[in-house]
Order: sequence, then C-alpha cells, then structure tokens
Amino acid sequence: MKKNLFIILSVMTAIISCKMENPLLTESPLPYGAPQFDKIKNEHYPPAFEQGFKEGKAEIDAIVANTDEPTFENTIVALEESGQTLERVSSIFYNLMEADTDDEKQEIAEKISPMMNEYSMYISLNEALFGRVKSVYDKRETLNLDKDQMRLLEKTYKGFVRGGANLSPEDKETFSKLSEELSLTQLQFSKNALDATNAFSMNLTEESQLEGLPDFVREIGASAAKEKGQEGWTFDLSYPSYSPFMQYSSCRELREKMWRAYNSKAIGGDFDNTEVCRHIADLRIRIANILGYRTYADVATEDRMVKGTENVYKFLGELMEPSLPVARKEVATILEYAKANGFEGEEIMPWDFSYWSEKYKDATYSLSDEVLKPYFQLDNCIDAVLGLATKLYGLQFVERKDIPGYHKDVHVFDVLDKDGRHLSLFYADFFPRASKRSGAWMTEFRGQSIRNGVEYRPFISIVTNFSKPTETAPSLLTHYELTTFLHEFGHALHGMLAEGRYGSMTGTSVDHDFVELPSQIMENWGYERDYLKPFAKHYLTGEEIPDELIDKIIEAKNYHAAYAQVRQLQFGYLDMAWHTLTALPEEGTLEFEKNVYSPINVLPAIDGTSMSTTFSHIFTGGYSAGYYSYKWAEVLEADAFSLFKEKGIFNTEVSESFRENILSKGSSDDEAVLYRNFRGHDPEPRALLVKLGIVSEGYAE
Repeated sequence: MKKNLFIILSVMTAIISCKMENPLLTESPLPYGAPQFDKIKNEHYPPAFEQGFKEGKAEIDAIVANTDEPTFENTIVALEESGQTLERVSSIFYNLMEADTDDEKQEIAEKISPMMNEYSMYISLNEALFGRVKSVYDKRETLNLDKDQMRLLEKTYKGFVRGGANLSPEDKETFSKLSEELSLTQLQFSKNALDATNAFSMNLTEESQLEGLPDFVREIGASAAKEKGQEGWTFDLSYPSYSPFMQYSSCRELREKMWRAYNSKAIGGDFDNTEVCRHIADLRIRIANILGYRTYADVATEDRMVKGTENVYKFLGELMEPSLPVARKEVATILEYAKANGFEGEEIMPWDFSYWSEKYKDATYSLSDEVLKPYFQLDNCIDAVLGLATKLYGLQFVERKDIPGYHKDVHVFDVLDKDGRHLSLFYADFFPRASKRSGAWMTEFRGQSIRNGVEYRPFISIVTNFSKPTETAPSLLTHYELTTFLHEFGHALHGMLAEGRYGSMTGTSVDHDFVELPSQIMENWGYERDYLKPFAKHYLTGEEIPDELIDKIIEAKNYHAAYAQVRQLQFGYLDMAWHTLTALPEEGTLEFEKNVYSPINVLPAIDGTSMSTTFSHIFTGGYSAGYYSYKWAEVLEADAFSLFKEKGIFNTEVSESFRENILSKGSSDDEAVLYRNFRGHDPEPRALLVKLGIVSEGYAE
C-alpha cells in the first residue's frame, strides 16, 4: 500500500513539476494571459499535448459518468468547454507550424497527429457521450433555448453524426483509421509544398540578366543573395520575389525558368505531391461514403449558405459564362499589344502574360508598382489600416513591447474599444522567411468565449509575406499588398470584435462561404481617394500621392478583372472536381487537372505543371469543396459595400450596423439571416459582375 501511495505521489509530483516548468501549461503572468512565446521551446510541446489529451479525456469521462438526466448545460455546454488545455496548446503549435516552423516541429507534428485523431475519435465515436447529446437534441423543442443555444445544440449533434457517431462498430473503426491516415497525409502534403518552395532559387551574376527589373526588384534580389552568402542577385518562389520578377524581367528565358519552377513545385523528386493529392482525394471519398454521402463535396456543402454541390456549380457557372469570353478578349488584346511592341510569338504563354500585361497597363494608365510603391511605406500602411478601424468602429491600437511575439518581426498590439474596454491582442507578422509558408492569412491563438461567467477575449494574428526592408529603402508595399493587408485585417476584425458565449460559434467560426465577407469588403477602401490621400506619402520626399495617381488606381481597378475572375473560378472548378469524385480517376494528377481546365483555359496549358500539388487551401487548409466561397463572398461584399458608397465610406451608422449584424455575431444565427439583417435583401451574383465591369447595369442573366 505504501509503495502504491509512493508511486501515486511521484506521478502527481511529476505532473505538477511539468506544469510548473512548462509555459504552455502554467497560467501566463503576461497581460490578458498572453502566450509566453519568449519561453516556449519545442521540448515543451510533447508533454503539453500529453497533458491536454489527459485532461480532455477526463472531462469527457465526467460528462459520460454524470448520472443526472442529460441537459443542455451538463452535456452540450460541458462538451463545448472541454479540452481547453489541448485547444490552447494546439492553437499555438499549429499556428507556428505555418508561420515559424522547423524540422523538429515537423517531427513533433507527425507524432502528435495520430494522437490528435485518436482524441477526436474518443469524442466523436463515444456512444455514451453521443447518447447524452442525442437525448438533449431529441427534446430540443421543449427546452426553451435561446437562438445561439439552439444553434450550438444543432451543430453539436450534426458534428457527431458527421464524425461517425451513427456508424456500426466496424465502420467506426474504419472511419477512425481513415481519418488518422488523412491527417498524416495532409501533413505530408504541407511539408512537401513548403520544402519544394524553399528548394528553388535562381542566382544571377550578370547585370545583363537584370534587364527590365526596376531598382526595388533588384534590391530584393541583392538582399536575398546576401542572406544566402551569394554574389549578385537571387530570386526565389516567395511572392515578393517571384511576382515582380515575372512582371518586369525582359528576359523571356529567365521568366520561363521561374514560371516553370513555380508551377512544377512538388511534382516529382524528393517532395512529390502528385500521388499525395490522389491519396487525400481517395481518403475523402471513402470517408464520405462511409457516412452515407456520394461525394466529399456533398458532406462539405450541405449546411453552407450555398446549400449543396449542385448550387455550387450553378453559382460558378453564373459567373464563368459571362466572364470567360471577356477574359479571352483581354488576353487577345495583350497579344496584339505585345506583337506591336516586338513580341514574335504566335500566342501569349503563361510566362509572358504578367510581363506584357504590366507593359500594357503602364502604357494605358501610366501606372506600375515601381511608380506606386514609394507611396506605400509599410509603417504608414500599418497606421492607415489600423486607423481605418478607428474611424469605422472607434478602436484604438496600442503597441505592447512588454508582450512577446513568436518571432522578432512580430508586432503586438492591445486593441481597445471606444470606451477603453480591452477587446483583443493583435499579432502582426509581415515579412517572408524560410520557416514561413507562402501567402497571407489570419488566425487566432485564442478565440472569444464566455466560460463559467468569465469572458475570454481573443488573441488574433495576421501573417503575410510582404517585401522586406533593404539596405537602401524601408519596406514598401505594392498596391496589391496594401489590399492584401486590408483583406487579412478584415478577418482580424471579425475575430477581434467577436461577442458570444460559445467559442465554437464566435469570430470567424462561420460557414466557409460567409467567412470571406468581412475580409473582402475591406479591400474596397484601398481604392477610395478619401482613404488613400492622408497616408500615401512618398517615403523620400514626404509628398502626398498625386490625385492623378489615385485616378489611375481607380481607373485601373477593373484592369483584367475578367481574367482574374476566371482564374479564381478555375481554382473553384478544380476544387470541386477533386471533391465530387466518386472514385479515383485513371489519369494522374496532372492529366486530371488538365482535363478540368481544358474548356475554361484562357492561356495555353503547359505539360509538367500543376496547381493541385501545392493547392494547400483545398488539400490541407480547410477549403476543400469550399474554394468557391471566395467568389461567393465577393458577391456578398459587392452588394454590402454599395451601402457604404451610398451613405459614405466612413459612415458610422453603416459600420456599426456591419459590426452589430456581421462582425460580432459569429455563427449565432444562420449566416443568410445575418446578411439580410444588415443589407435588407439577399445578394445576387449580378452585383459582382457589374462591379467588375464585366457586364453593364442593364445586363439580363
């Protein structure tokens, strides 16, 4: 007995010691309980995950062991509030996997993934737990629940059903194995995509190879070469390096080399994703089938605003049909211009389009990134983007040097409401690095919720890959990067301004085809004179951006709008093609993709290239059978922003209504209802077509 007692005490002491030494498990002494990023090390994650799994399972067991009749509070709310330690640890770990990863984190992720899946299955396939949930669900009409409570109950019940709760014991075991395999395969996809991106760089040592590149692009190349210990200029596949090189380089041979490298990432070699794509698709088909659905898209779209796969294709078609001929005319115009200016090819190739498009745009509007970048110094843009939230919502942003970020480049702000109430911490991480995946995104280290009468305000983060400062200039943004900043900040506002009881339904925890509305509407201010004038000043002279440049930005807003729209719609069709499969096709990934694009191409298809192999959004990023939602949200925002245009772009009555009905509500009500509450009517695709200038006001569908 004494020996057993000694063992128990030893284990308890070890757990307490682990918590005392592990910054992921101890209560943070920082303001608002902010993560202790300055103390967290890779070695802290495994024991923290282990503790999170242990506590979470104990909380689930307590719900199941409760002998009282199942109620909304003792079952649904108790389940909602379970697993807080695991949620805290995983929110930090998986976000840093995207923004500041390393080999050790990748190894930890591979080890943790089966444990995460096992924990998920411990809940979703728990018959006794589902029995209690179903008991509450079956009597829902008699419980006198508030609207958000009913939503939580319905989402919880449907989550269990889609998690396999109604399956036979044999099917549950199969479902669990498929889910674990899918999780590990998605990790492999992400790792391959990042490694393939980092594996390529092009070092140039001859001045003649830089023909056409403006100074800011040369500086990017020189800075990258210096970082790598190389002579000359180095360009890689990160957006701030790749994109301007393709826009400005006069050397067609080098453009083709860069384009082929970018578009053949993770095809063959050590980081091959061609079979990984097929395996993920196959696993999703099998998971959908075992749940009783014909395709994975049927599962994913059932409860979204669009309500079903058929409606997704209908929506894509409503936009593609009028856009495709206009896009092809845009490409034909570029070919005509290029031939008139020395181009000797018979057709514009994909590595030609950005270059000649930029030339034509400059000739038509006298507008280029080289002209605009000096007016968009990052520091000024930060003030302007945050300042827009001050104008619209009365928010105040106070930089906190006493709260650490996870990297030296990360800014941390305390976000206060107009009355001084703390709303959120805001982390901003702007510059590319080898440890960060490409692109731009918003995420959270903690969402907003109320538990046991205590409100927990969110920790929100945006991550971008903007041009870094060079030895001769500060960080200067392209206009596209400015609108990207506004876009991600719109997501951030959705998280910061969340108000609700249940964390699974607050902030950005909404339907995928609704989540892009708050982000895409923010891009509109990037084209408004009254917004741009006060902050867009030349970084050397302090000169305010001239009116004629703003006129050109506005005039060029819809430049190649049809081409850009078709490109996004192509991605939506590719996504749906992968996720409406009922069985794996005989052709490989590249041929499959080629067949999808064939009827809707506007540029020649190039053998040996693929979007799928690095299409993280749909294979690992939560947008599977959901990429259409970017366009869906554009329809929403085109209609929504028209109210700002009507009442005034800084009109606080409109902005407060947007905050009240959209930003603060999360998923506390049906998203279609939330939109109608703000706008007064349902959105129509025609609003976007008119806004982009693809059709006229009088266009009849």
